[in-house]
Amino acid sequence: MRTQVLIIGGGPSGLLLSQLLAKKGIDTVVLERKTRDYVLGRIRAGILETGFVELMRQAGVAERMDKECFVHDGTVIANGNTQFRIDFTEHTGTPVVVYGQTELTRDLYDAREAAGGKIIFEVGNVRIHDATTAYPYVTYEKDGRELTIHADYIAGCDGFHGVSRQSIPVDVRREYEKIYPFGWLGILSETPPVHHELIYSSSDRGFSLCSMRNDHLSRYYIQCSLSDSPNDWSDQLFWDELKRRIPEDYASKLETGPSIEKSIAPLRSFVTEPMRWGRLFLCGDAAHIVPPTGAKGLNTAASDIHYLYHGLVSEILDGDLEGIDRYSERALARIWKAERFSWWMTNLLHRFPDQSDFDVKMQSAELAFLQGNVQAQSTMAQNYVGLPY
Repeated sequence: MRTQVLIIGGGPSGLLLSQLLAKKGIDTVVLERKTRDYVLGRIRAGILETGFVELMRQAGVAERMDKECFVHDGTVIANGNTQFRIDFTEHTGTPVVVYGQTELTRDLYDAREAAGGKIIFEVGNVRIHDATTAYPYVTYEKDGRELTIHADYIAGCDGFHGVSRQSIPVDVRREYEKIYPFGWLGILSETPPVHHELIYSSSDRGFSLCSMRNDHLSRYYIQCSLSDSPNDWSDQLFWDELKRRIPEDYASKLETGPSIEKSIAPLRSFVTEPMRWGRLFLCGDAAHIVPPTGAKGLNTAASDIHYLYHGLVSEILDGDLEGIDRYSERALARIWKAERFSWWMTNLLHRFPDQSDFDVKMQSAELAFLQGNVQAQSTMAQNYVGLPY
C-alpha cells in the first residue's frame, strides 16, 4: 500500500490531521492499535482554545460542536473561601469552548468514515523504517500478517508510549521532564455542574477543580497522593473531600451522585526535541506532555497539527519546503510557552509535600496579586484562551 501521509495514531490529533489534509485532496492512511470503541471510551478533557475550534471548522466537522458546546467567558479562582473571576472576553475578546474530547473524536471518526478515509484498527508491532530517506515506510501486523505502507511523510500522533518518538535515535533527541509528586483523582458523575464556569481551587488540603461536560454531566478532580488507588476512594469520601476544598457557597449547593468513571492521573511536564526526524514528524503527546492544570494537553496537540498541516500542504501542493523545514522550530516555540503556563498554574494552586510555611505564604501572595492586578489577569487570560499560532 502507498499513501502520501501515513498517520500513526487514531486519536483526535491524528484524525484532525487526516481530515484537514483530505480537504486539500491529500491522501492519508491512519493506523490505530485499538478499536474505535476503545478510543471513544477514553475520558479526556474538553476545553478547547479558539484556535482548535477554528481548525475543526476548517476541517468541516464543527457543526455538532457549534450547536452543543458551552462557551465560557471566564473562570473562577479560589483560595480557601476567597474567590475571584478572570474574565477572558474582557481581557482578550476571546472565550474558550467546552466540548468533550470523546464527542470531538466521534465527530472526526464519522467525518473520515463518511468520506471513505482509510483507518486501520487493531494494528500491532508498528515499525518505522528509513525515515531519514526520501522513501520512508512502515511495517505493522494485522490479523497475523505483516503488512507494509510506503509514504512520503509520516506523522507520529501515537502518544507518549507510542513507537514514533522511540524511533528517533537517543543521540538525536533530547528530553526534558518534570514529575510532580501528586496526581489528580477525577470522577465523572451524572449531576449538574456546581457552577456554569470552571472553578480552580487552592486550599490547605490541596487542589481541586470543578468542571463539566454538559448541563447534566460533571467532571470533578482533587489532588491526591501518587500512592492512592481509585479503590481507596468511595464516592462519599470523594464528595466529602471536594466540599472541604472549595468555597463554602459552592460546597453548600454541590449536587452529588454515583460516579460513572473514576481514575487517577499522574502529573508531568515533558518535552522532546526536535519534533522532526527526516520525514517523521511528532505531534501531541508523542512529543510533549503538560499537567492538566490550564487545559493545554489537547490544545497543544492542535497547534502541532496546525503547523504540520500547513507545512505539508505547502510542500505537497506547491513544492514549498519552508513549513516542514521549520515545523519543529515553530511548534516548540509555542509548546514551551504552554509548558510554562501549565507549570505556573500547577505550582500556584497545589500543595507540595516539601512545602514550607513560607512557600504557602508565597502562593497566597501570588493569588492575591492575581486577584488585584488587571495586567496579571490579562496575562493569565491570554495564556488560557490560547496564544496565537
